[in-house]
Amino acid sequence: MKKKGENRNMKELEIVDADVLLYSPLNQIEFVVDEILPIGFHLFCGASKVGKSWFMLKVCLQVSKGEPMWEFQTQAGDVLYLCLEDTLARVQNRLFKLTNEANNKLHFAISTNKISNGFLQQLQSYIEKYPNTKLIVIDTLQKIRNTSNDISYASDYGDISVLKEFADKNNIIVMAV
Repeated sequence: MKKKGENRNMKELEIVDADVLLYSPLNQIEFVVDEILPIGFHLFCGASKVGKSWFMLKVCLQVSKGEPMWEFQTQAGDVLYLCLEDTLARVQNRLFKLTNEANNKLHFAISTNKISNGFLQQLQSYIEKYPNTKLIVIDTLQKIRNTSNDISYASDYGDISVLKEFADKNNIIVMAV
């Protein structure tokens, strides 16, 4: 007999005590840029026009070439930079200012679908074509979000949650500016 307030669909909490956790072999955190940029979802935030896009382009370039970012080693791999507020000419101009040795592991797109309209499928298709992908930068997050007057925390959380799940599932970094 069901008691008042009882929920038959309730799932028990899965708990682990500190002793078991401390001595259990677990996968260690994997970094694409040693010590500072682990696999997963990240937000890169700052005031307008302080150089966020320049910085992201430099990180993308270093990871694609497997060269250190400052003194931190990088894992070489394919990189997708979604520069959604730029033109290819502007990106080319910035690349020329940063390097004269780009490579075919750094890829760019200046437009995508929205999160609710196939964006994740576009990313999955990219990863299938480039299985050694280490980093995807979305510059800017707002360009892939759905047009809405909802500026609530729940809306932000929903969009970010699907991106985090995608990053975790594919064992890559997804960085949103």
